[in-house]
Amino acid sequence: MASISAIGYLPKPLRIPVGKASIMRRRSRVTHPTPVEEPERFQNRTVSSSYDESGTVYSRRVLERREVVISTIGILAGIMWNASKNEVAVASEFADMPAIRGKDYGKTKMRYPDYTETESGLQYKDLRAGSGPTPKMGETVVVDWDGYTIGYYGRIFEARNKTKGGSFEGDDKDFFKFRIGSQQVIPAFEEAVSGMALGGIRRIIVPPELGYPENDFSRSGPRPTTFSGQRALDFVLKNQGLIDKTLLFDIELLKIMPN
Repeated sequence: MASISAIGYLPKPLRIPVGKASIMRRRSRVTHPTPVEEPERFQNRTVSSSYDESGTVYSRRVLERREVVISTIGILAGIMWNASKNEVAVASEFADMPAIRGKDYGKTKMRYPDYTETESGLQYKDLRAGSGPTPKMGETVVVDWDGYTIGYYGRIFEARNKTKGGSFEGDDKDFFKFRIGSQQVIPAFEEAVSGMALGGIRRIIVPPELGYPENDFSRSGPRPTTFSGQRALDFVLKNQGLIDKTLLFDIELLKIMPN
């Protein structure tokens, strides 16, 4: 650590009066004020300190402030460095932090004014109103759907309209089917489809409590059909609570199959 003079702070010099009394004091044993025990973080360090006649430490307060400034700069630099790393590195370096687990840090709870919110906390907006019937309990529905991660750069983890593009290249997928009331899908998905009319397209914003149980998409549908989609969704769900796990789905109700 730099000396005090290097940061522009000079303590007052120790004044010793000249005269007979001062000569006698110089001949006798000189007694310095007892130094105040230094904080633990300054022990075992070479620190330039000066005392006045009352024993006040000039340098310690300056060094403490300097310590705070240096540590803050270090933290900010670390954040900027981590933000610049690629996503693979970020994914591999997340560590478990028990002290903040379950406190919803990083999760943004927003109320969107152009969406309707249900009692469960699901928010939805009809992009296209359907003109057909509404599915009933026990009926099987056929849907097409999009899925996006809100807290992970808005990544798409499933694309609608069959054919994928870019990293989602692949064969046309089968449309997704499930039975109303069977608990085959996440709560938000079933709630949304149950209130749709045939032919409609509904966009829903899904909070974590209405999403995938235990943050595992293999337990309930709908599931991404590509490796890229599975990887993007799994990264968010398995993250240690630091990324917003809110999801967005677009659902198109294509068919209702009575039992």
